[in-house]
Amino acid sequence: MFEAMLKRFSTQVLIGCLLLCAAPFAAAADAANTAAGGDAPVWLVLGDSISAAYGIPQSRGWVALLQQRLRDRGYNARVVNASVSGETTAGGLARLPALLARHRPKVVLIELGGNDGLRALPIARLRDNLTQLVGLSRQAGARAAVFEMLLPSNYGPDYVAQFTASFGLVAKAQRATLVPFLLAPIATDPAAFQDDGIHPTAAVQERLLDTVWPALEPLAR
Repeated sequence: MFEAMLKRFSTQVLIGCLLLCAAPFAAAADAANTAAGGDAPVWLVLGDSISAAYGIPQSRGWVALLQQRLRDRGYNARVVNASVSGETTAGGLARLPALLARHRPKVVLIELGGNDGLRALPIARLRDNLTQLVGLSRQAGARAAVFEMLLPSNYGPDYVAQFTASFGLVAKAQRATLVPFLLAPIATDPAAFQDDGIHPTAAVQERLLDTVWPALEPLAR
């Protein structure tokens, strides 16, 4: 079932994300920002459509829920969602310097790479872009976290293996936090996805947050 979901994701999302890339990213970058005090340390989320809460209210996406959980647990933080549907690591890398200068984040969450894989972009480029994303974040004084990504087997065993390994290798080499695959808890449940069969529903967003929270909470301490 997980493999079937990934195959469906690979064929449909590739088309959808390419189209969505044409949308202006400025609005998406600020749409889910939630104030938690003007002087609160910023958590910058640099992601794709999953983090941009595609198809659901921004207030119900996992990033908005992250803001609420940080507040509920007593952590002083302001989450800035700079995610863009269809984003690649190259796109994120192009935008990151300005975002760092503008927000001066304490933490940068890098939820990118899935669209690179769906387009079968070179693994070396993926790893280099991820390395630069982490490096720029650290140079700006932020702690960085890299989110794992998965691909279906029809991309070929060698490519899939190298792709899957890339996130852990970069995180280890750059001493960044490695965050589990966001969709892992819902991948085998068709009811957890919107009508497109790709993007998670609002009802399961907290489960996505629960999956990554153990890796993210230490960054708030």
